Amino acid sequence: MMIEARGLVRTFKTKRGPVQAVQGVDLDVADGEIVGFLGPNGAGKTTTMRMLATLIKPTSGSATVAGCDLAKDPVGVRRGIGYVPQSGSTLPEAIAGDEVVDHARLYGVPKAKASADGQRLFEEFDLPGLWRRQCKTLSGGQRRRLDIVMGLIHDPKLIFLDEPTTGLDPQARANLWEHIRGLRDRGATIFLTTHYLDEADALCDRILVIDHGKIVASGTPENLKQQVSGDAVRLSLADNSQAPTVMKIVQELDGAVEVETDADVVGFRIQRGGSVLPGLLRSIDAQGIELHGVEVHRPTLDDVFLTMTGRSLRDEHTAAPIDEKEEAVA
Repeated sequence: MMIEARGLVRTFKTKRGPVQAVQGVDLDVADGEIVGFLGPNGAGKTTTMRMLATLIKPTSGSATVAGCDLAKDPVGVRRGIGYVPQSGSTLPEAIAGDEVVDHARLYGVPKAKASADGQRLFEEFDLPGLWRRQCKTLSGGQRRRLDIVMGLIHDPKLIFLDEPTTGLDPQARANLWEHIRGLRDRGATIFLTTHYLDEADALCDRILVIDHGKIVASGTPENLKQQVSGDAVRLSLADNSQAPTVMKIVQELDGAVEVETDADVVGFRIQRGGSVLPGLLRSIDAQGIELHGVEVHRPTLDDVFLTMTGRSLRDEHTAAPIDEKEEAVA
């Protein structure tokens, strides 16, 4: 295992008293995986990542990261990991190549090797000709790729990416996805946090969902979506007075759940919604009921989170994100 954590707890001291941001997290990450860590603001994502990266100490619990004990050998952990924070790690006035070389030197990489490896990574990450450019002159996508180059320059076995594509345009995000997949293909293990559900679905071999400091779901994107009660089907009626009749027809379907109506729309969930529709539409037509439209939606990761926690993964109306406020650390 590249990461094996048991019972990780982190308590912060605040003006309002102690706050337990992470409450007994257990997690495993195998060699060569891309694992996504999902949850709303304040759920404990960044706190957990920062503990695993040795940036803050757990209040309790244990972990082995990149083959080293988190508590007994934090220096060994740091040697084996790359960490790319959400806020970036370059100085605006600094020269991009100098930042990379200086970062590598902190890991004991000889200057000549750091320069050669850095320029090779610049080519691989679509940063040609930018070695002597000031960081502040780079685009958002270029700066994010530079951050990742700095996280890779010492050839780590494990890479932590905290919200790697936040603020990037769709094309820059898609390009960065390809680079992240390339890292996995070269044998790296990647542990990333993200708020983008499509990103987690497209990139991750496995997903962990955290809420209120606890892991509430774990599995491949497809397996997690299969835990939701089927596809979502919405029937738009030409006459909303016929909604009770349609609801009765739907309720007689084997496996239909969450049947509800909202004005002229009847909605429900059912396994294999597409295969159920032909018979359902025949039954509705036999009653002389006209439909304006039919929609079938496969479960999403947001549906998974809603099922597990009772609220949306996109819900930003949470308590202040303690895990992102360094001033809250005692």
